[in-house]
Amino acid sequence: MTTKKNIASIVCLSVALFLSNSTRAQTFVSNTDESKVPAYTLPDVLLMQNGRKLKTAAEWNKVQRPYIYQLYEENQFGTYPKIKTAIRYKILESDSHVFKGTATRKQVRIYLHPTDTSVYTDLLMYIPHSKKPVPVFVGYNFSGNQSIQSDPSVFISQAWIAPKTKGVVNNRATENSRGNDTATQWPVKEILSHGFAVATAYYGDIEPDHPEGWKTGIRTTMKDVLNIQPEQWSAMGAWAYGLSRIMDYLQKDKTIDGKKVALMGHSRLGKAALWAGASDQRFALVVSNESGEGGATLSKRWYGETVKIINEKFPHWFSASYKTYGDNTAALPIDGHMLLSLIAPRPLYVASAEGDQWSDPKGEFLSAKEAGRVYSLFGKKGIDTDKMPGLHQPVGATVRYHIRAGKHDVTLYDWQQYLKFAEAQFK
Repeated sequence: MTTKKNIASIVCLSVALFLSNSTRAQTFVSNTDESKVPAYTLPDVLLMQNGRKLKTAAEWNKVQRPYIYQLYEENQFGTYPKIKTAIRYKILESDSHVFKGTATRKQVRIYLHPTDTSVYTDLLMYIPHSKKPVPVFVGYNFSGNQSIQSDPSVFISQAWIAPKTKGVVNNRATENSRGNDTATQWPVKEILSHGFAVATAYYGDIEPDHPEGWKTGIRTTMKDVLNIQPEQWSAMGAWAYGLSRIMDYLQKDKTIDGKKVALMGHSRLGKAALWAGASDQRFALVVSNESGEGGATLSKRWYGETVKIINEKFPHWFSASYKTYGDNTAALPIDGHMLLSLIAPRPLYVASAEGDQWSDPKGEFLSAKEAGRVYSLFGKKGIDTDKMPGLHQPVGATVRYHIRAGKHDVTLYDWQQYLKFAEAQFK
C-alpha cells in the first residue's frame, strides 16, 4: 500500500537525485555565466602525500614535483617515454640573405626514429644575424611550415592536415596555403627585430590530429623503440615528446643559445607546450596562450569547456583515465595550477582573450596565481593580486598574466608581451 508518507519519501528522493544529477551534469554542460559557478575545492599543490605541507624548494624538487608529475601521467597525459632516442638531422635548405640580408632561413629535417627515415619532423628556422648565439622562440604551427610566411622557398608540408583549413585540399596543403591566416600567429619579422630566432614545426608531423592519428603517428611508428604501447599515452604526450626532440636539435645548433629556449603554444598546442615544459626542464621559459581546459585553466571550475566536453570532442588528446572524470571533476586529483607549477622556477607566461570565454580566462588567471605559491619556494614572485586584471594590463613577475580584447587567437599584442617578458628574463 502506498501511503502519504511513502509518496513524500519518493518525492524527496527524486528531488535529491535530480539535484545530484544536475550537479554532476555541470561538468559537461557548458556555462559562461559567472554567477552560476558553484563552489569548488582545488588540490593543495604544497600538500604532500604524508599530509605535511612542504616548505622548501628542495622538498619540491625531490618529493612533491615527482609526485605531481606522476599524477599527470596517471590521470591526464599518459606515460611520458623514458627512452630518449639519439636524433639525426639533415639541413635541407639554408639561405643567409632573407629579409634583406638581416637573417638566415634554415630548414632542418629531424629524424625521430634511429633507423626509419620516414619518421621525421621538418623544422623551419629564421635566425637573426649575430656574432653570438641567439635566444629562440620555438613552438608548433597548425597547418604546416609554409603557412607561417608567404615565402616560396619554404617546403610545403606533405603530412595530413585538417579539412576546412585554408589552402588545404583532400587533407593536403597546396600552394594556396602559403602564409595563410595562421601567419599572424608567428610574426617572424617582429620576433627577429627583438634579437630572437624563430623555430617552428608542424605538429601533425608527430601525430595527425584526429582519433585515428595514432596509427600513423609516433605512438605506433616508435612504439618498439620507445618501449611504450599507443594506448599508454596520448596525442598530447606525443606532441610534447616531439618538442623535446626539437630541443635536442636546438642544443646542437651553434647559432642558438641552448640555455635561452622559450617554448610557446596556442590553444591545443598550448596544452602540449605546458606538458613538454613540465617534462623537459631544458625549456628555459614557457608561454601558454589560451590553452584552456586540460591546459592552464581550472577543470574543477564549471565555466567554458569541461573535461567531459573536451574528451567527447577530441578523444585522442588525453589518456583514457582523463575521460573517467568527465562526470565527476571533484574526484580529479590534479588541476591546472598544478600543471603550471611543474614549470617552476622557470619563467611562465599565461594569457587569455576576452572573446575566448570557452577557455575560461578567469580560470586561467586563478590557476596562474595559485601556481605562484610554488614559485615563492624558490624566491620568485608570481602574481600579487587577487583581482582579475583589466584588458591589456599584464600582471605578475616570474609568473605573468594578461587578458586582451579579441577572439581566440595569437595577436601582435600577445607577442609583444612575450618578447618583452623573455628579454627581461634572459638578460
